[in-house]
Amino acid sequence: MPDKEEKEKKYTERGFLDYSDKVIELFKNPRNVGELEDADVTVQEGDPTCGDTIQISLKFDNHTIKDAKFLSFGCAANIATGSALTEMIKGKTIEEARNIDMKDIEGEVDGLPTVKMHCAALATKALKKALERALDEFEKKKSET
Repeated sequence: MPDKEEKEKKYTERGFLDYSDKVIELFKNPRNVGELEDADVTVQEGDPTCGDTIQISLKFDNHTIKDAKFLSFGCAANIATGSALTEMIKGKTIEEARNIDMKDIEGEVDGLPTVKMHCAALATKALKKALERALDEFEKKKSET
């Protein structure tokens, strides 16, 4: 017969889904949470099928990502993938960051349950949107000079 601790565990999201230790760690202790007040670009993306939303703020030094922060309105996997993404992109150029896909994010968090892969896709979609907006802003500034 399972002990009390095992019974309680079954009623948590972790009990129903096989999250990696890294997902749990990033959910409990996410990195780069918040908003950048002096962000060059801030975007928000949502998934209407599950209700998850992620906001990403980026600060650039020329075409290199100097800082990144995120806000998450969603599940443990959404928080973990947002945290992992912001760590992955700091110090990367726009072109380097554009090559990051949902499989890279999944690998960074040591895997995701199939039903949570949309969280990696959502983070990737927000990143691509932010990078496109940044490139548009750089082009606009370039044409103004």
